[in-house]
Amino acid sequence: MRIYSWNVNGLRAISKKNFFDWIRSENPDILCVQETKIQEATLDDKLRNINGYHSYFSFAQKKGYSGVAVYTKFKPISVKHGIGIPEFDSEGRILTMEFKDFTLLNIYFPNGQMSQERLNYKMNFYNAVLNYCNFLVSQNRKLVICGDYNTAHTEMDIKNAKANEKNSGFLPMERQWLDKFIKNGYTDTYRYMNPQKVEYSWWSYRFKARERNAGWRIDYHFVSNNLLKRVKKAAILTQVTGSDHCPILLEMI
Repeated sequence: MRIYSWNVNGLRAISKKNFFDWIRSENPDILCVQETKIQEATLDDKLRNINGYHSYFSFAQKKGYSGVAVYTKFKPISVKHGIGIPEFDSEGRILTMEFKDFTLLNIYFPNGQMSQERLNYKMNFYNAVLNYCNFLVSQNRKLVICGDYNTAHTEMDIKNAKANEKNSGFLPMERQWLDKFIKNGYTDTYRYMNPQKVEYSWWSYRFKARERNAGWRIDYHFVSNNLLKRVKKAAILTQVTGSDHCPILLEMI
Protein backbone atom coordinates (compact mmCIF):
# COMPACT_ATOMS: atom_id res chain seq x y z
CA MET A 1 0.00 0.00 0.00
CA ARG A 2 1.59 3.25 -1.17
CA ILE A 3 0.05 6.49 0.10
CA TYR A 4 1.29 9.78 -1.33
CA SER A 5 0.69 13.31 -0.09
CA TRP A 6 1.33 16.47 -2.09
CA ASN A 7 0.50 20.13 -1.61
CA VAL A 8 -0.04 20.98 -5.27
CA ASN A 9 -0.51 24.76 -4.81
CA GLY A 10 -3.55 24.77 -7.10
CA LEU A 11 -5.05 21.66 -8.67
CA ARG A 12 -5.88 23.35 -11.95
CA ALA A 13 -2.40 24.86 -12.12
CA ILE A 14 -0.59 21.57 -11.63
CA SER A 15 -2.93 19.78 -14.03
CA LYS A 16 -1.35 21.93 -16.76
CA LYS A 17 2.11 20.72 -15.77
CA ASN A 18 3.17 17.16 -14.94
CA PHE A 19 0.33 15.98 -12.70
CA PHE A 20 -1.35 13.34 -14.86
CA ASP A 21 1.92 12.00 -16.28
CA TRP A 22 3.29 11.73 -12.74
CA ILE A 23 0.24 9.79 -11.55
CA ARG A 24 0.55 7.36 -14.47
CA SER A 25 4.26 6.89 -13.77
CA GLU A 26 4.12 6.65 -9.98
CA ASN A 27 0.81 4.75 -9.84
CA PRO A 28 -0.14 5.58 -6.22
CA ASP A 29 -2.66 3.43 -4.39
CA ILE A 30 -3.89 6.57 -2.63
CA LEU A 31 -2.97 10.17 -3.43
CA CYS A 32 -3.84 12.95 -0.99
CA VAL A 33 -3.50 16.50 -2.28
CA GLN A 34 -3.74 19.78 -0.42
CA GLU A 35 -4.27 23.41 -1.36
CA THR A 36 -6.45 22.52 -4.33
CA LYS A 37 -7.77 26.11 -4.60
CA ILE A 38 -10.81 24.88 -6.50
CA GLN A 39 -14.59 24.98 -6.17
CA GLU A 40 -17.03 22.24 -7.10
CA ALA A 41 -18.48 24.41 -9.89
CA THR A 42 -15.05 24.76 -11.52
CA LEU A 43 -13.91 21.16 -11.09
CA ASP A 44 -13.69 19.67 -14.57
CA ASP A 45 -14.15 16.02 -15.48
CA LYS A 46 -10.46 15.53 -16.18
CA LEU A 47 -9.63 16.27 -12.55
CA ARG A 48 -12.66 14.50 -11.12
CA ASN A 49 -12.37 11.32 -13.18
CA ILE A 50 -8.78 10.10 -13.27
CA ASN A 51 -8.78 6.60 -14.73
CA GLY A 52 -8.64 3.91 -12.07
CA TYR A 53 -9.39 6.18 -9.11
CA HIS A 54 -12.31 7.17 -6.94
CA SER A 55 -12.04 10.89 -6.15
CA TYR A 56 -13.24 12.91 -3.17
CA PHE A 57 -13.00 16.65 -2.55
CA SER A 58 -13.48 19.09 0.29
CA PHE A 59 -13.97 22.68 -0.85
CA ALA A 60 -13.42 25.93 1.01
CA GLN A 61 -16.26 28.42 1.04
CA LYS A 62 -13.80 31.09 -0.09
CA LYS A 63 -13.05 30.86 -3.81
CA GLY A 64 -9.52 29.98 -4.89
CA TYR A 65 -8.48 29.05 -1.37
CA SER A 66 -7.42 26.00 0.62
CA GLY A 67 -9.19 22.68 -0.14
CA VAL A 68 -8.10 19.03 -0.14
CA ALA A 69 -8.74 16.00 -2.33
CA VAL A 70 -8.10 12.26 -2.29
CA TYR A 71 -7.69 9.93 -5.26
CA THR A 72 -7.90 6.29 -4.24
CA LYS A 73 -7.97 2.94 -6.03
CA PHE A 74 -9.92 1.49 -3.12
CA LYS A 75 -13.39 2.79 -2.40
CA PRO A 76 -13.57 3.82 1.26
CA ILE A 77 -16.15 2.44 3.66
CA SER A 78 -17.04 5.98 4.70
CA VAL A 79 -16.02 9.57 3.95
CA LYS A 80 -16.29 12.50 6.34
CA HIS A 81 -15.77 16.17 5.50
CA GLY A 82 -14.33 18.22 8.34
CA ILE A 83 -14.44 17.52 12.07
CA GLY A 84 -17.74 19.11 13.03
CA ILE A 85 -16.35 22.55 13.93
CA PRO A 86 -17.73 25.17 11.50
CA GLU A 87 -14.87 27.67 11.74
CA PHE A 88 -12.46 24.96 10.55
CA ASP A 89 -14.76 23.00 8.27
CA SER A 90 -15.62 26.11 6.23
CA GLU A 91 -12.05 26.17 4.89
CA GLY A 92 -12.24 22.64 3.46
CA ARG A 93 -9.09 21.41 5.17
CA ILE A 94 -9.91 17.85 6.27
CA LEU A 95 -11.10 14.64 4.64
CA THR A 96 -11.39 11.47 6.74
CA MET A 97 -11.75 8.10 5.02
CA GLU A 98 -12.30 4.77 6.67
CA PHE A 99 -10.78 1.77 4.93
CA LYS A 100 -10.80 -1.85 6.05
CA ASP A 101 -7.44 -1.80 7.84
CA PHE A 102 -6.91 1.89 8.69
CA THR A 103 -8.46 5.34 8.68
CA LEU A 104 -6.90 8.05 6.52
CA LEU A 105 -6.92 11.75 7.37
CA ASN A 106 -5.85 14.16 4.64
CA ILE A 107 -5.27 17.54 6.27
CA TYR A 108 -4.12 20.94 5.08
CA PHE A 109 -3.08 22.66 8.30
CA PRO A 110 -3.34 26.48 8.33
CA ASN A 111 -0.45 28.86 7.77
CA GLY A 112 0.05 31.24 10.68
CA GLN A 113 2.31 33.83 9.06
CA MET A 114 -0.34 36.35 8.01
CA SER A 115 -1.30 37.69 11.43
CA GLN A 116 -1.61 36.91 15.12
CA GLU A 117 -5.26 36.06 14.46
CA ARG A 118 -4.29 33.40 11.92
CA LEU A 119 -1.59 32.05 14.22
CA ASN A 120 -4.22 31.67 16.94
CA TYR A 121 -6.50 29.98 14.40
CA LYS A 122 -3.68 27.60 13.47
CA MET A 123 -2.99 26.62 17.08
CA ASN A 124 -6.69 26.11 17.78
CA PHE A 125 -6.91 23.97 14.63
CA TYR A 126 -3.94 21.90 15.81
CA ASN A 127 -5.58 21.22 19.16
CA ALA A 128 -8.91 20.33 17.55
CA VAL A 129 -7.17 17.85 15.23
CA LEU A 130 -5.36 16.24 18.17
CA ASN A 131 -8.64 15.82 20.04
CA TYR A 132 -10.25 14.37 16.91
CA CYS A 133 -7.40 11.90 16.34
CA ASN A 134 -7.44 10.83 19.99
CA PHE A 135 -11.17 10.22 19.76
CA LEU A 136 -10.73 8.04 16.67
CA VAL A 137 -7.96 6.03 18.33
CA SER A 138 -10.20 5.57 21.39
CA GLN A 139 -12.64 3.90 18.96
CA ASN A 140 -9.87 1.42 18.03
CA ARG A 141 -9.10 3.14 14.74
CA LYS A 142 -5.62 2.93 13.22
CA LEU A 143 -4.73 6.28 11.69
CA VAL A 144 -2.65 7.66 8.85
CA ILE A 145 -2.60 11.46 9.23
CA CYS A 146 -0.98 13.01 6.19
CA GLY A 147 -0.70 16.44 4.69
CA ASP A 148 0.92 19.84 4.86
CA TYR A 149 1.38 20.56 8.59
CA ASN A 150 2.93 23.98 7.92
CA THR A 151 5.53 23.52 10.67
CA ALA A 152 9.11 22.26 10.58
CA HIS A 153 9.64 20.20 13.72
CA THR A 154 13.36 20.38 14.50
CA GLU A 155 16.48 22.12 13.23
CA MET A 156 17.08 19.08 11.01
CA ASP A 157 13.87 19.96 9.20
CA ILE A 158 14.74 23.49 8.11
CA LYS A 159 17.73 24.94 6.31
CA ASN A 160 17.98 28.25 8.15
CA ALA A 161 16.79 27.54 11.67
CA LYS A 162 18.24 30.62 13.38
CA ALA A 163 16.85 33.04 10.80
CA ASN A 164 13.35 31.57 11.14
CA GLU A 165 13.02 30.99 14.87
CA LYS A 166 10.60 33.94 15.20
CA ASN A 167 8.57 33.10 12.10
CA SER A 168 5.39 31.06 12.08
CA GLY A 169 6.20 27.60 10.85
CA PHE A 170 9.15 27.32 13.23
CA LEU A 171 7.88 29.00 16.37
CA PRO A 172 8.44 27.21 19.69
CA MET A 173 4.68 26.85 20.27
CA GLU A 174 4.20 25.19 16.88
CA ARG A 175 7.11 22.84 17.34
CA GLN A 176 5.96 22.04 20.87
CA TRP A 177 2.59 21.00 19.51
CA LEU A 178 4.33 18.45 17.30
CA ASP A 179 6.13 17.21 20.44
CA LYS A 180 2.73 16.94 22.12
CA PHE A 181 1.29 15.10 19.12
CA ILE A 182 4.07 12.54 19.34
CA LYS A 183 3.64 12.15 23.11
CA ASN A 184 -0.05 11.42 22.51
CA GLY A 185 0.87 8.31 20.52
CA TYR A 186 1.65 9.37 16.94
CA THR A 187 4.85 8.86 14.94
CA ASP A 188 6.46 10.93 12.19
CA THR A 189 7.13 8.08 9.78
CA TYR A 190 9.83 9.85 7.77
CA ARG A 191 11.93 10.58 10.86
CA TYR A 192 11.20 7.09 12.21
CA MET A 193 12.56 5.49 9.04
CA ASN A 194 15.26 8.11 8.35
CA PRO A 195 16.52 9.31 11.75
CA GLN A 196 19.54 11.22 10.42
CA LYS A 197 18.52 12.16 6.90
CA VAL A 198 18.12 15.84 5.98
CA GLU A 199 15.64 16.51 3.19
CA TYR A 200 12.99 19.13 2.63
CA SER A 201 9.50 19.12 1.14
CA TRP A 202 8.86 22.86 0.59
CA TRP A 203 10.93 25.69 -0.86
CA SER A 204 9.98 29.33 -1.26
CA TYR A 205 9.57 30.56 -4.82
CA ARG A 206 11.79 33.49 -3.83
CA PHE A 207 15.58 33.77 -3.86
CA LYS A 208 16.07 30.57 -5.89
CA ALA A 209 15.43 28.63 -2.69
CA ARG A 210 14.89 25.29 -4.39
CA GLU A 211 18.03 25.62 -6.47
CA ARG A 212 19.95 26.29 -3.25
CA ASN A 213 17.97 23.63 -1.36
CA ALA A 214 17.05 26.21 1.28
CA GLY A 215 13.91 24.37 2.28
CA TRP A 216 11.63 23.22 5.07
CA ARG A 217 10.23 19.77 5.86
CA ILE A 218 6.61 20.59 6.63
CA ASP A 219 4.77 17.72 4.89
CA TYR A 220 4.30 14.57 6.95
CA HIS A 221 2.80 11.13 7.17
CA PHE A 222 2.11 10.55 10.85
CA VAL A 223 0.59 7.26 11.97
CA SER A 224 -1.00 6.29 15.27
CA ASN A 225 1.36 3.98 17.11
CA ASN A 226 -1.07 1.07 16.79
CA LEU A 227 -0.28 1.11 13.04
CA LEU A 228 3.47 1.64 13.28
CA LYS A 229 4.43 -2.00 12.74
CA ARG A 230 2.99 -1.82 9.22
CA VAL A 231 5.27 1.05 8.12
CA LYS A 232 7.75 -0.18 5.51
CA LYS A 233 9.11 3.00 3.92
CA ALA A 234 8.81 6.78 4.13
CA ALA A 235 10.36 9.06 1.54
CA ILE A 236 10.39 12.59 0.18
CA LEU A 237 10.35 12.79 -3.63
CA THR A 238 12.53 15.88 -3.91
CA GLN A 239 13.07 15.46 -7.64
CA VAL A 240 9.37 15.96 -8.48
CA THR A 241 8.55 19.51 -9.52
CA GLY A 242 5.30 21.31 -10.37
CA SER A 243 4.62 22.98 -7.02
CA ASP A 244 6.55 24.75 -4.27
CA HIS A 245 6.12 21.45 -2.39
CA CYS A 246 7.18 18.00 -3.54
CA PRO A 247 5.28 14.76 -2.90
CA ILE A 248 5.98 12.52 0.08
CA LEU A 249 5.45 8.76 0.26
CA LEU A 250 4.38 6.30 2.91
CA GLU A 251 4.58 2.60 2.08
CA MET A 252 2.88 0.09 4.37
CA ILE A 253 2.80 -3.69 4.38
